[in-house]
Amino acid sequence: MTVTHDQAAWFTKTFEAMVSNVDKAVLGKEHVIRLALTCMLSEGHLLLEDFPGTGKTQLARALSSTVHGTNSRIQFTPDLLPSDVTGVTIYDPNTKVFEFHKGPIFATIVLADEINRASPKTQSALLEVMEEGKVTVDGTRHEVGEPFMVVATQNPIEQAGTYRLPEAQLDRFLMKTTLGYPDHEATVRVLRDAKTRDRTKALEPVVTSQVILDMAELADEVHVDDAILDYVSRLAEETRRHVSVRLGLSVRGCLAFIRCAKTWAIGQGRTHVIPDDIKMLAHPVLNHRLLVTAEAQFAGITVDQVINQILGEVAPPTERVA
Repeated sequence: MTVTHDQAAWFTKTFEAMVSNVDKAVLGKEHVIRLALTCMLSEGHLLLEDFPGTGKTQLARALSSTVHGTNSRIQFTPDLLPSDVTGVTIYDPNTKVFEFHKGPIFATIVLADEINRASPKTQSALLEVMEEGKVTVDGTRHEVGEPFMVVATQNPIEQAGTYRLPEAQLDRFLMKTTLGYPDHEATVRVLRDAKTRDRTKALEPVVTSQVILDMAELADEVHVDDAILDYVSRLAEETRRHVSVRLGLSVRGCLAFIRCAKTWAIGQGRTHVIPDDIKMLAHPVLNHRLLVTAEAQFAGITVDQVINQILGEVAPPTERVA
């Protein structure tokens, strides 16, 4: 199947309607909103890391309000148990059978708030469901349904009482990004409407769950030239041999790169991926997948600096790709 220009135009129109809807609740953050929606339509999960009060929870709730589906919120705490996330099997004395009671993970969009405050055992409860869309409880597998997206938040400060996310779980997130503080104009707009406690309450769904699935299926068919695939592969190889990196880009990370690039491209109205799509998505796709060495950390070298260096050293395709 080849994506037609009419299909790309429909995708872009629907994508813009979703961006506009979320923008009503999260002011002045259009680029981050586009990244979050790209992540959703690529059938991936999003990790938001930022300071308190920057709108992480607001963004997650705005995403769930934009899609006509179910949503839930899990407040991660040190005493949270895996069964509090996935659900539990309970014996019913009346029917004399064990019944499965679904946990909050069974929703279209799940907000995992302050995910790094839960123990590694509870965090691991998310590994299977984020990868396969299924939950196994007492040997029985349960489908969470489609579409399914986890939006997890964590703070880069207040590390007391937190547990660092393991690399295996970080790799399950398609993207990691930050909101940052709003600019002056957006801040004034928020303050002007201070009486509104929750902007997401006024949002109406603009798409159904089926539309999300249709858009994801369409994005999968976007053309990617072999030159682009070669470019991504060379970027991955460079991360693995970079002197400051101890954990480079995995094959799963390369696949994430391509999936996101396809969605980003059709969101711009194109039927094919260009090198600029790869460059644009490099930081949100790679930032949480690369680990710098202890020596590099001591020298003050950050992952973002490494990504910028690699993008500067690995030459993109120069011929037109379509």
